[in-house]
Amino acid sequence: ERRRAGLRQGSHSMDKSITLPPDEIFRNLENAKRFAIDIGGSLTKLAYYSTVQHKVAKVRSFDHSAKVNGDPLYEISVQEEITARLHFIKFENAYIETCLDFIKDHLVNTETKVIKATGGGAYKFKDLVEKKLKLKVDKEDEMTCLIKGCNFVLKNIPHEAFVYAKHADSEFRFQNTHPDIFPYLLINIGSGVSIVKVEAEDKFERIGGSSIGGGTFWGLGALLTKTKRFDELLQLASKGQHTNVDMLVKDIYGGAYGSLGLTGDLIASSFGKSATTDKEFSKEDMAKSLLHMISNDIGQLACLYAKLHNLTRVYFGGFFIRGHPVTMHTITYSINFFTKGEVQALFLRHEGYLGAIGVYSHDKTTLYGCYSWEENYAGSSGLMSASPELNPVQRARSGTFDMLEMDRLDRQLVNLPLLQDPTSYIPDTVDLTEDALAREYWLYCFEEALDGVVKRAIASQKDQPEAVERAEKFRQKYRHKVQTLRHQPFAYGSLTVRSLLDTREHCLNEFNFPDPYSKIKQKENDMALKYYLKVVTSVEELSWEQRQFTLVKGLLAGNVFDWGAKAVSDVLESDPEFGFEQAKQQLQERPWLVDAYNQWIERLKGPPHKCALFFVDNSGIDIILGVFPFIRELLVRGTEVVLASNSGPALNDVTNSELQILTEKIAAMDPVIHAALKEDRLALVQNGSSSPCLDLSRLDKVLATVVRERGTDLVIIEGMGRAIHTNYYAMLSCESLKLAVIKNSWLAERLGGKIFSVVFKYEVPSKAQGQH
Repeated sequence: ERRRAGLRQGSHSMDKSITLPPDEIFRNLENAKRFAIDIGGSLTKLAYYSTVQHKVAKVRSFDHSAKVNGDPLYEISVQEEITARLHFIKFENAYIETCLDFIKDHLVNTETKVIKATGGGAYKFKDLVEKKLKLKVDKEDEMTCLIKGCNFVLKNIPHEAFVYAKHADSEFRFQNTHPDIFPYLLINIGSGVSIVKVEAEDKFERIGGSSIGGGTFWGLGALLTKTKRFDELLQLASKGQHTNVDMLVKDIYGGAYGSLGLTGDLIASSFGKSATTDKEFSKEDMAKSLLHMISNDIGQLACLYAKLHNLTRVYFGGFFIRGHPVTMHTITYSINFFTKGEVQALFLRHEGYLGAIGVYSHDKTTLYGCYSWEENYAGSSGLMSASPELNPVQRARSGTFDMLEMDRLDRQLVNLPLLQDPTSYIPDTVDLTEDALAREYWLYCFEEALDGVVKRAIASQKDQPEAVERAEKFRQKYRHKVQTLRHQPFAYGSLTVRSLLDTREHCLNEFNFPDPYSKIKQKENDMALKYYLKVVTSVEELSWEQRQFTLVKGLLAGNVFDWGAKAVSDVLESDPEFGFEQAKQQLQERPWLVDAYNQWIERLKGPPHKCALFFVDNSGIDIILGVFPFIRELLVRGTEVVLASNSGPALNDVTNSELQILTEKIAAMDPVIHAALKEDRLALVQNGSSSPCLDLSRLDKVLATVVRERGTDLVIIEGMGRAIHTNYYAMLSCESLKLAVIKNSWLAERLGGKIFSVVFKYEVPSKAQGQH
C-alpha cells in the first residue's frame, strides 16, 4: 500500500494533490496485449499495445420502401469500434517495482508470455521484471531499437523535430515533417557518444563515437563539485559563468586574434584559468565550464561527421539531452559555431521513448503495415520546458510520470501530389507559439466556447443519463489542456488553431462523444435538400456571366452556415430558419477582402479543366445549396470532379458516409449529377482526416492515387478551417481556388476586414501561367 501511495504522490517535491492516480497513468491496462520495456541508467520507459473500444456514429440510408414521409433522411446509429493504441510511460527507476506491482494487479488478459526489453538496465532488472510479471524477458539490441524508434516518430508525428533557440520569443521552433526522412545523422549522447548514419528503414551504421559524453560530464562534475545528481549538476551549470574558469582568446592575446579569424570571447582553453589562478572556483562556474567543454567537443565531432558524409539533418538524443534547455542550448551553439549555421542541431520531442518504440518494430504487425499513426493529445502529457528538478512547478501536472499515446489510423496518410514543394509545406497560417497576441485570443476563444460544446455533447445523447457526467469530465480535461498550453504553448509541437481543434476532438472521443453534431447535421441536410431543385432551376435561367457570379455567391453563402463559428451558431440557435437568401445578404459587397473573381471568370472563358478536386466543408446548406450547384456547372463544362470529405466527424463538417447518402438523394432529383455518377465523372473520396482543418501532407493514400490518375489540374479549398487557418499560403503545382467567409470578427480585423468579409483567392502557379 505504501508503494502505491508513492505512485500517487510522485516526487516528494510536488504538490501531492495534483499528481495523477495510477489508472490515469497506465490507461487501458486491462486490454494490454504486448509489452516492451526500455530501462536506462535512471529512467524506465514502459510501452504497451492495447485495443481501445470507443463509440463511432454511423449513418445508413433508410430502406426506401419502408421510409415514411417526415422520417429523417438517414438513420444514425452509435456503434462500438475497436482500434489499436500504443501507450508509452516514462518514469524514474526508483518507481519500477511499484509500477510493476500495479501492472501485475491489473493485467487481465494479455496474450503474451514474453516482454521485449532493451537498454542497459534490462540486464539489471531482468529478474525483477520476470518475477513480478511472470513474463520472460527477451532482450533486443539497443542501437537497432533506437534507430527504428527514431524512424517511426519522424514519419508519424508532425512537429516531432525542433530547433532550440534559448533567447528567441519561442524557445522551440518545430520543423515540418519531411516526406523523406532519410538520410540523417543520429548523435546519441548517453554515457559516451554514438554517431550513427541512417540511410533507410533497415540500413544504418555506427560511423563514429567518443568516450567523452554524458557520463564524463556527470563523473567529472561529481569530482569537481561533490554533486552526485545529474540534474543538480545541470542546475549548477545553468547558474554558472564559464569565463571565470575558461581561458578566452582575449586572455591570451589581449583581444581578438584577427589573422586567424578568432574573436576575443572564444574559449581558447577549457579550465585554462585554473592552472594559473590561485583561487577557489565556484561549483556553478566549474559545472558551466565542463558543460561547454563536453558540448563543444561533441558538437565539433558531429559537424565533422556530417561534413564527411555530406549530411545536413543531424538529430541529437540520449540521456545527456533529455529535453534539458541548458544542454540543448550548448549543443546548438556549438553546431552553429562549427558549421557557420549550415547545419542545424535538431532535437526530438519524444526522444526519451525511441528505444521503447523501437522494441515494437520487431513485431511487424504492430507498427507497420498499411497504417499511419497519430498522437492522441487527450492521453499525452506533452513537452516540458525544463527537467523535473529545474522547474518542479511545470512537472507537477503528471508528477514524475510522462506519457505519450498514439492511435493507429485505418489508413495510410501521404502528401497531396499537387503540393509544389512538400518539404517546405506548412499547413498552418499562424504559429501561436510565436504570436503571443493571437495565442491569448484563441485560447480565450476556445475556453469561452467550452460551455457550448458541453451543452451540445449532452444534447446529442439525451437518452443516456450518464452523458452529463462524461461531458463534465470532457470539460475538465479540455480546460486542463488549454491551461497547460497557456503556460507551455509548445507542449505538443507548434500550437495552432488546428491543434486546438484537434485536441478538442480527441478529448470528445475520449469520453465517448463521437459526433455531437450528428442530429443537427441530419436535420440541416434534410431541410436543405427540399430547396435544391429550386436553387438549381433559378440558376439555370440566368445568363452565363450572371450564373457564374450567382454560383460563387451561393458557395460563399453556404459557407456562412458553420456551427464552429460562435457568431453563426448564436444566430442559428435563435433563428433556425435563417435561410440561404439571408446569408447571401450578409456577405460583403464586392470588392471583397481578397478578390480574384475577375481572373477566375477570365479563366472560365478558356478550355475546361480536366479534373477538379474539391475539399468540402459543412453539412446542410453549405454542401447541398452551395457546393453541388457549383460543381454541377463544372461537370456540365466537361470537368471531372472529385469531392473530398472528412473520414471521421468534426464539428458539423460533412463526412464521407453522409456525403454518399446526400449525393444519392441529389442524383435521384438531378439528371446531371445522376449521369456524372454513372459515368464516373463525379467521385466521392474520403480525405483521411477527422479535423475541421486540413493538412495536405497527411491525406488518405487512396485520394492521392485518384488525384494522380485523373490528372487533377484544379484544387478548390473551401471554409475558414481549411482555407484560412490552414493552407492560406499553401503553394500548389496547379490552379487553386481558396474561398471562405470570415465568421470571426477578431480574425477579420487582423486580415483588415469585418465579420462576413469574403476571401476569394484564385492562384495560378508561375509555370502554369502561360498555359491558357
